[in-house]
Amino acid sequence: MKAVLRWCVVPLLATTLVAQTAAKPKPKKASAKAVTAQDVQALKDALAAQQQQIEQLQQQMQTRDAALQQAQQAAQQAQQQLQATQAAASDAQQKAASAESSANEQKDTVSKLSTDLADVKSNLTNAAVTTQDEQKRMSALEGLVGRFRLSGDVRIRDENFFQNCTACADRNRARIRVRLGIDGKLSEDFVGGVALATGSLGDPTTTNETLTNFFDRKTIQLDRGYITYAPVAHKWIQATGGKFAYPWQRTSVTFDPDLNPEGFDEKFSFDLKAPVVKNITGQFMQLLYNEANKTVFSDSFAIGGQVSAKLQYKRWTATPSFLLMKWNQPDAILNASAFSVATSPGEGPGCAGGSPATACFFAPNGMTNATYTDPSGRAHFYSQFLYADFIINNLIQTGLSRLPLNLLVEYQNNLDAKDHPLDSAGNVLTGVGKQSQAYQGDISLGQQKNKNDIQFGYAWLRQEQDSAISSFNESDQRAPTNILQNRFYALWRVRSNVTSAFTYWYGRTLNSNLQHAVLAPGTSAGQTEPHLKRMQIDLIYTF
Repeated sequence: MKAVLRWCVVPLLATTLVAQTAAKPKPKKASAKAVTAQDVQALKDALAAQQQQIEQLQQQMQTRDAALQQAQQAAQQAQQQLQATQAAASDAQQKAASAESSANEQKDTVSKLSTDLADVKSNLTNAAVTTQDEQKRMSALEGLVGRFRLSGDVRIRDENFFQNCTACADRNRARIRVRLGIDGKLSEDFVGGVALATGSLGDPTTTNETLTNFFDRKTIQLDRGYITYAPVAHKWIQATGGKFAYPWQRTSVTFDPDLNPEGFDEKFSFDLKAPVVKNITGQFMQLLYNEANKTVFSDSFAIGGQVSAKLQYKRWTATPSFLLMKWNQPDAILNASAFSVATSPGEGPGCAGGSPATACFFAPNGMTNATYTDPSGRAHFYSQFLYADFIINNLIQTGLSRLPLNLLVEYQNNLDAKDHPLDSAGNVLTGVGKQSQAYQGDISLGQQKNKNDIQFGYAWLRQEQDSAISSFNESDQRAPTNILQNRFYALWRVRSNVTSAFTYWYGRTLNSNLQHAVLAPGTSAGQTEPHLKRMQIDLIYTF
């Protein structure tokens, strides 16, 4: 651009200068030199001005060139965007045409589907009504099942008997126990349960079945069935009726662990916030053990009450209790042959011999209480029975969470026991006091809650002849009453639901002079009976 301007401006200036020179008259020689110098200076000034104009023009041209380039770039970008928009519009137009074509093709299908959909809606409505009814029934069933809990256990036992006497034979047997129960909430204020268990129909003190009798089927029958009233609004009240597990504190001194009493129980329990006393409980029980037609005996029943408490101080927790229980018309137990005789199909354990010889006592483990016969030949208990039973169970935390120390102490006395017991011939023994008391101590270390828990302990029992009714207490000890018994035991929780246990019973008859004393063959009255050693190895699965 500069070159173009130069070629345009220079000739123009030269032409102007020549014209000015030709128009002027020729000066004299003396002043020619002066005129020429001014002209040159004017020419220089004109050239400088022209040069300045050229430079300004160049700057304007450069600015316009830059603006033109930017405009060209913007135009190119707009052109590219326009082309892209046109392409998109064309593609959209094609898609729209395709969609319109597809819509036209599907129009008939949609019409048909609308008709089918109406039919489906009608069918779904009917199905929904049916499904809702089924869901209601299933919800009701799930709610019913959810309120109940299934539980039970299977125990396999190997058992051995040894006694050091000439006429005593060792005995080995295998046994099985199966129990199955279901219990739960019947309604807002009622709970209940039903349980089945193996065992002889005529022996309430055991649920064991011996593996014998040529693979015959084992008996199983109702073991528990009860309803408990436990109002939500009054949690301190609990009333139970039926055949139920013991709701009061007791030991095998008075009742065998496998026996479930029948009748009614009312419990009133109050939790406290005192520093040591955490709970106080009182309850009453009415146990019905024989209904009679009153031609000979009236109904037999036991009534009683117990007060108990829970004490807690630092690592020591204790649950002391005191029970009074009166047994009415117990003589029915000595005249129960219609139930006890082992006739086909063998419901009972058979007659337990007694006096008179024709009597048939209900005594699954032998009758060891003193009895006598009236002039009419009917058997009676020598003593009546009013239990006074004090138990205190202590739990002491040793600092090892899995090894607490457990200590139980019990003193039980039959307040209605008669003085001067009878000898084996039924005569009064002079110099021998009431046979009414029982003493027990049980100490152990450990617990049985979680996998690999262990527990081992020792129990000692001295139980006199008429301290308790022998038909209902512990069935595994040497004899129901009139015994001195030692028991060693150990348990291991192999799995959370599997326990292995070992029990060693070491006991003998306490006073061999008393009536109905259980003696080893060859042992006479007045002699000390050799100890009976009984070992039990158990494997127990619970669910």
